[in-house]
Amino acid sequence: MEEAHSLESIHASLAQEKMVLLYISRQNCSVCHALLPQVKGMLERFQHVSSIHADADEIPEIAGEFSIFTVPVIIVFVNGKEMFRKARFVPIEELHTQMSRLEKMLDD
Repeated sequence: MEEAHSLESIHASLAQEKMVLLYISRQNCSVCHALLPQVKGMLERFQHVSSIHADADEIPEIAGEFSIFTVPVIIVFVNGKEMFRKARFVPIEELHTQMSRLEKMLDD
C-alpha cells in the first residue's frame, strides 16, 4: 500500500490507475489501526488494484476534498470516479464482495 503525503499525489494516482482503493485514517484512531492489516490482507486477492493510505492528520485538507466526517474511510475509485465508500466500521467480507463485483463488472 502506497503512502500518500499530499492531495496532489492522491490525485495523480487516481488519474493514472484504473482502480484505486484509498484508505484514510488518523494516527490516534484505534479502529483505523485494527482495520488496516485486514484491508491489506484482502487486497492481496486484488493484485490489479492500486492502494493508497493517507493520514488525515498529515493531510488535513483531505477531509474537505473527499467529504470525510469520520475515520477510517475506504473509498474505491474506477477511472478517477468514486464507485463506493465505507466508513468507521467496515465489514471486510462486505468490502471483498463489493470489490469482487466491481472487478467482474470491469472485466466484462
